[in-house]
Amino acid sequence: MYSADEIKDILDIRLSKKRYQHSLNVAAEAKKLAEHYEYANTEKAYITGLLHDICKEIPKDEQFTLVKGSDMNVTEVEIATPPLHHAIAGARYAEQALNLYDEDMLNAIRYHTVGRAGMSRLEEIIYLADLISADRNYKDVSKMRKTAYQSIEKAMLEALKFSVTDVVNKGSMLPSHTIEAYNYYISIKKKDKERAGVK
Repeated sequence: MYSADEIKDILDIRLSKKRYQHSLNVAAEAKKLAEHYEYANTEKAYITGLLHDICKEIPKDEQFTLVKGSDMNVTEVEIATPPLHHAIAGARYAEQALNLYDEDMLNAIRYHTVGRAGMSRLEEIIYLADLISADRNYKDVSKMRKTAYQSIEKAMLEALKFSVTDVVNKGSMLPSHTIEAYNYYISIKKKDKERAGVK
């Protein structure tokens, strides 16, 4: 696997200054979240954060070619939604060009935009790190940052609510992975309430 410094050199060539800085910010946030939630390999979280947008700024046709070559459960809605291509393409590129074969890291890159049911801790960390990185300035980002360090399951549910609302408001199609992720974290919340004796 490439080192963090080697990946930064690759990103510096492939990304604009703004996107490069975002990738550094996500990596730093991913490492912080990994430490907070006692994820065993903080360097792995950091490198995955660096890689998450590696195909964000390549030409759309190149993204689409990588998406079509992916075997990572790509749905018809995702194929029909170009803004989602970069994550799938990024995982494919990392495997093909960077010889990254860590399944958990590849999944974290692939699902960092849409989410999915049953996400691993690394996948959750990258999803949230992307949403709360230092360069984000959307309404309620401060609240989201606070929630991310209180409960990762609660933060994922709030993040998915935000994502679903944003997609609906734009009049775009909702990926099935996102709907399944939302239902998954709602079910966790419901079980937590039942365990606590709350109706």
